[in-house]
Amino acid sequence: MIISQYMTKEHRGCDTKFAEAEQAAASGDWAKAEEAFLAFSNDTLKHFKKEEEELFPAFEAQTGSSEGPTQVMRYEHEQVKGLIGKLAGALESQDKDAYLSLCESMMILLQQHNMKEEQMLYAMCDRVLPPETKESTLEKMKKVEL
Repeated sequence: MIISQYMTKEHRGCDTKFAEAEQAAASGDWAKAEEAFLAFSNDTLKHFKKEEEELFPAFEAQTGSSEGPTQVMRYEHEQVKGLIGKLAGALESQDKDAYLSLCESMMILLQQHNMKEEQMLYAMCDRVLPPETKESTLEKMKKVEL
């Protein structure tokens, strides 16, 4: 499996859990919202960890550059983490308006971020990483835990 397929599949899984949490909050089912939000946040943070600890360093070693796409992705990861914290606070206080408003911001940020990764960074990784590096990086990413 190539990197872009593996990582894009993870994006879709996170998107699904995010939507479930948003729908549950919108309908006032706070227990279900919390469960789905925890799954979304844990999966998203684990995905970021895979990128930051395995994929980005492999890409940077191959290209000789830590500037550019990986730097932008790390910055956006920090933005997403900040929103996750704010969403957790709104969820804890069961503030539907705040939660749903933050969901709009998160959805826009994630859509833009994921599109950049899927259309640019992952494609670049698949193109520039030697087959054995892709394989070993995928195997290492599969073993990452929070």
